[in-house]
Amino acid sequence: MGGKKFAVLLCAEDPEYVKMKYGGYFGVFLRMLGEEGETWDVYKVACGEFPDDEEIKTFDGFVITGSCNDAHGNDVWILKLLILLQKLNSMKKKILGICFGHQILARSLGGKTGPAVSGWDMGITTIHFSSSTKLFSSVIVPASLAVIECHRDEVRELPPEAEVIAWSDKTGIEMFRYEDHIMGIQGHPEYNRDILSHLVDRLLQRNLIVESFADEIKANLDGQEPDKEAWKKLCTNFLKGRLY
Repeated sequence: MGGKKFAVLLCAEDPEYVKMKYGGYFGVFLRMLGEEGETWDVYKVACGEFPDDEEIKTFDGFVITGSCNDAHGNDVWILKLLILLQKLNSMKKKILGICFGHQILARSLGGKTGPAVSGWDMGITTIHFSSSTKLFSSVIVPASLAVIECHRDEVRELPPEAEVIAWSDKTGIEMFRYEDHIMGIQGHPEYNRDILSHLVDRLLQRNLIVESFADEIKANLDGQEPDKEAWKKLCTNFLKGRLY
């Protein structure tokens, strides 16, 4: 499997803390998904940095990260990203979307996104797979997995061709797939508790959440762990064509 080439489409600015400790979000994703012999590049699409048509052809797969922006927004870079994703879909390139990436993928396919009906979902959430053993022929997925969540938007509706493959008590579309080359995950399989805790502090400083809610999230983290190894296996195998 060596020699493959992948790109991270970075949809957020790196916080200084994540940059210093983890090498930015690119470093976080590389740690989860990278394997020996592969080449990984990053494009800061939120800053207007996109691969050109010739570069696109050289990649085996793409990962779309989370973002502070709304996937239903019409910022110039978001509209440009939608065009890129439609192009990648037509080329049947492997695409893994995380949080904002999950939402913008759904939108690019004709689905609908918007503010979550239940508001913020932050912390460690158990998501449930729909008939999980039938979804991926080469990997047995448990009936449920714990994942870190940090979102206040959601996918409200998928196009008819897409399939919901996981849900939670707060979010009806936690994961979806489209044919065999696109998968979206609302949660953050790449996060650890440290990154989430730091993010909670940043949201509190920006007055996007209140202190009592921040304290509640941190208290609920004690004694809980996401199923990081299971997520790593699932995401890596999907991106590299080892699931079907």
